[in-house]
Amino acid sequence: MFAATTFATLLAVAAPLFVRADVTPNEPGPGDVFNIGAPCIIKWTGDADSTTAWKNMAIELMTGSDLAQVHITTVATGQDGTVDGTFSYTCPEVTPTSAVYFYQFTSPDTSSVTWTTRFTIASSTGQTTPPPNATQPGSDKPIPWGIGALVDPSQAVPAPTHGGFSTGGVNATGSTGSTGPTGPTSSTSSSSSVGQKPSSSGQSLAVSASNSATDTSSSAKPTSAASALGFDNRVWLSAGALVLAAFMW
Repeated sequence: MFAATTFATLLAVAAPLFVRADVTPNEPGPGDVFNIGAPCIIKWTGDADSTTAWKNMAIELMTGSDLAQVHITTVATGQDGTVDGTFSYTCPEVTPTSAVYFYQFTSPDTSSVTWTTRFTIASSTGQTTPPPNATQPGSDKPIPWGIGALVDPSQAVPAPTHGGFSTGGVNATGSTGSTGPTGPTSSTSSSSSVGQKPSSSGQSLAVSASNSATDTSSSAKPTSAASALGFDNRVWLSAGALVLAAFMW
């Protein structure tokens, strides 16, 4: 009886540790179009459950399929993802001018990754072309995609580190990172573990994206177990230790 009571007490104490949230990208959304040379606007709902995990958030411009995301450039670093925010920058000159772009949100202090839906970067006069691919490779999901790039690759800013390893899919060096967007209408998020797939959640970034980001796998390897272990993982381990201690009692 004492052991059962102790176990129940430990579960009650540990329960709050299992509650977690992530930054939720709100814009761009499905169908949004931004012209080259005009402001590109990004908005998000902050992670109110942590004052540290998303405090140093980076935003990357991405392209590619759900399972083979490609990092184009890093558009922002040092953003406070623990509060609601907006970031605006000049839309870069890209090719093709099509709905093949999305943003990826990461932080060095959490293993989670979130994405916006796919959106269009049009020419300076608003001209666009359809995405070259109508379905996702491997799954045939009806989610249009393509691979975009900066017209001047020398302007690209390298991908930031995330949870102890570099992110960003295939980049200029040929290395690979995490993968993510999937549906044309939903945003997504997910922790960066091989084979883990995000689930659609409308405009909330919890695990699916967009022209959104969805499947999240990573072929990049953490530099060490310690560096890869973010705040959220430490919380889970702490909770697991409490449960184990209850059984041992």
